[in-house]
Amino acid sequence: MITKLNYYRSPQTVPYWNLGMEAFLLESVPKNACTLYLWQNRRTVVVGKNQNCWAECRIGNLEEDGGYLVRRLSGGGSVYHDEQNLNFTFLVNEEDYDVERQLEVILQAVRSFGLDARKTGRNDITIDDRKFSGNAFYKSGGKCYHHGTLLVDVDTHAMSRYLNVSADKLQSKGVASVKARVVNLKELCPDITIPVLCGALVDAFGQVYGFRPEPIQEGSIDFARVKELEARFASWDWRFGRNVPFSWQAQGRFPWGGVEIQLSVEKGCVIDAMVYSDAIEGNFIASIPPLITGCKFDAASLSQALSFASASEEETILADIRQLIEEEIK
Repeated sequence: MITKLNYYRSPQTVPYWNLGMEAFLLESVPKNACTLYLWQNRRTVVVGKNQNCWAECRIGNLEEDGGYLVRRLSGGGSVYHDEQNLNFTFLVNEEDYDVERQLEVILQAVRSFGLDARKTGRNDITIDDRKFSGNAFYKSGGKCYHHGTLLVDVDTHAMSRYLNVSADKLQSKGVASVKARVVNLKELCPDITIPVLCGALVDAFGQVYGFRPEPIQEGSIDFARVKELEARFASWDWRFGRNVPFSWQAQGRFPWGGVEIQLSVEKGCVIDAMVYSDAIEGNFIASIPPLITGCKFDAASLSQALSFASASEEETILADIRQLIEEEIK
C-alpha cells in the first residue's frame, strides 16, 4: 500500500541524462512509495524499445539540426520531444502499480484547466479525439513505471520533419508507430505553461493518492549511478544496435547509368549488400557491395567506405552513389 509520495523535476534537458535519472529512480523507489518524475528533453526523437529507428525517424534531418535519437526501455511508438513537451513518469513497486490511478492524476491535472481530457484506448489521452498524451509502460525486477508525454506547445512542423520515413524505402520487422491527430494544450487553453502544468500535476498527485507529495532532495540521489545509466542510453549499441532486422533500398539515374542499392541490416550494421546497375563499368559496380558490407547503417559510415576510386570514371560513379545514399538515409 502506498503511504508516501515523492516527486522530482529534472534540471536537465539532455535526453540521455533524463533517461538515466528515470532508470535510477526506478531502481531506488522505496517500498510503499510512488514517485512522480517530471522532465523535458531538447529536440529529441524517442523510439520504443523494439522499434526500428530508421523506419521511425529521419535521422539525417535530426542530426543535421543538432537533435538526439534515443531509445527508451518501454515499448510503444515513437514520439518527438522538445522543451515545450512535458514528460511524466510514475515509478512504483509492482504491488502498488495502478495505471488507472496514475492516469487519473493526469486527467485531473488537465481538467483543472477546464479541458475535457479523456483516456482513449490503452495508451492515449485525448481532448475531442485529438491526442495530447501518449503513454508507455515498463516492468523489471518487481518495479514498474508508467510514463508519457504532455504536448503543451510542441513544434509540430519539426515533429513532421523528423518522424516517419516513407515506408517504400525500408521494410522492417520492428514495431511500427500508429500516428494520430495531435493537439497542443496551449492551443486549447492559452494560460497553460510548463511550470503551471507541473504545479497542477503535483497538486493532482496529492489529491488522487491522499498524501502530500514531498520533493526528492539532491543529496539522496546517486549521481554517479545516474551518469553510468546515462552512458548506456547514449551508447551507439543501445540506440542503433538493437536486433531489429530490416532491408533498405534506394535507386537513382545518372549520366553514366541507373543504380539500385539494396541493403540487409541487423543490429544497425549492413550484413549483405546488392548493387544493380546498367552502367558499362560492370566490374567496378560489382566491387561496391564488399566495400559497404559490415559498415554501420548511417550515411557517414557508408559514404566513408566509398570515399576512394582508382579512375576518374569510377570517381564520378562513387560520388553519385555517395550522394544518393546520403540523401536517401535522411
